[in-house]
Amino acid sequence: MNELSLEVLLAILAALLLLSAFFSSTETGMMSLNRYRLKHLRSKGHKGARRAYRLLKRPDRLISLILIGNNLVNFVAASLFTVIVIRLWGEAASVVIGPIILTLVFLIFAEITPKTVAAFYPEKIAFPASAVLVPLLKILYPVVWFINNITNNLLKLFGIDTGKQNNENISQDELRTIVGDAGPHIPPRHQGMLLNILDLEQVTVEDIMIPRNEVIGIDLDDDDESLLQQLRSIEFTRIPVFNDDINNVVGILHQRNVSRVIDEQGAIDRNSLINQIREPYFTPKTTPLHTQLVNFQQQQRRFGLVVDEYGVVQGVVTLEDILEEIVGEFTSNMTNQIKDIHPQSDDSFIIHGTATIREINKELNWELPVDGPKTLNGLLLEQLESFPDGSACVAIGCYYFEILKIQDNIATSIRSVKGEDSPIEDEE
Repeated sequence: MNELSLEVLLAILAALLLLSAFFSSTETGMMSLNRYRLKHLRSKGHKGARRAYRLLKRPDRLISLILIGNNLVNFVAASLFTVIVIRLWGEAASVVIGPIILTLVFLIFAEITPKTVAAFYPEKIAFPASAVLVPLLKILYPVVWFINNITNNLLKLFGIDTGKQNNENISQDELRTIVGDAGPHIPPRHQGMLLNILDLEQVTVEDIMIPRNEVIGIDLDDDDESLLQQLRSIEFTRIPVFNDDINNVVGILHQRNVSRVIDEQGAIDRNSLINQIREPYFTPKTTPLHTQLVNFQQQQRRFGLVVDEYGVVQGVVTLEDILEEIVGEFTSNMTNQIKDIHPQSDDSFIIHGTATIREINKELNWELPVDGPKTLNGLLLEQLESFPDGSACVAIGCYYFEILKIQDNIATSIRSVKGEDSPIEDEE
């Protein structure tokens, strides 16, 4: 190097600085690539994505290649800079001043700056760089293989096997985060639908069923006039038909067949009624919604009777109920327009006791416990451990409830509020 001029040495040092910046930015860019976007671009035939994906299949080799190049460049640059410092300021300066200046220059221009740029724009750095890394890996493969064998054997001493493929499967919670962070790429309504689909596995038919006491059906033990009146007034599409009690259900009558069970004189024909009903379909109350959705599809059903472990009917669930969990409530039925939650001017809410805990949590963004009773009435009774004779107050965490009205052992009106320290004060 003594024959080379100072200008040539500085030019070589600048080239080495650029090479060091290249390897540093490439390392950060390759490791910062979004693996799922990378797979998507690769499937679309993006050449840079294909090269990067191939390199990242063996990250140990990729890291070895980058570090070999980076360290080689840095060591050569350090030696070259030492020669330059000796020429400029003498040998004494090369011991103290040289390392300080070289460290600052490489830290700013070859480490922090290029790595920061690569972290913000990984694809713009990694994809073009992969065109250099692929042939460079072929050239330096013997060196990379040798170093990898040593490092991999050392890692095995710590229980790390680099030969195993990393598990890139994502959990449900991780997928929820990805959907939630999609931003403008997925409209908010579609995000909500996707998140609701993910929740189907966590929700059972018991959580969304229409409870038994709210099920409207036809009792064959009633007289003809009562049956005729019920058939004319019931607005639901599918109607349970039973003897005396819904546990003795004999079938399901579709609304479109009602006209066939009424004769020309306007009287009900019980034989035609029996002929028009379809056998009932039962489902356990613990069935997850995603399973029930598949069962409805396989059985070509839209209506099911929910039973407990003893076979006692607990309520009914429909295909519409499950779809509402995904896309939101339909308003084709007048009963769906009756809200169980009524906001008040004092930031409290009047809630009907039959409102489900899931409905309240979703509507008010609360976090009431959902692993016990399914309705607010059941939750309060569990806390009170008895049926209250009159008005009663219950605190559950930071949520406060005042039972205002009880009818048939059901709290039909409950004032509720989410507070900090003080519970609801009794109204005079």
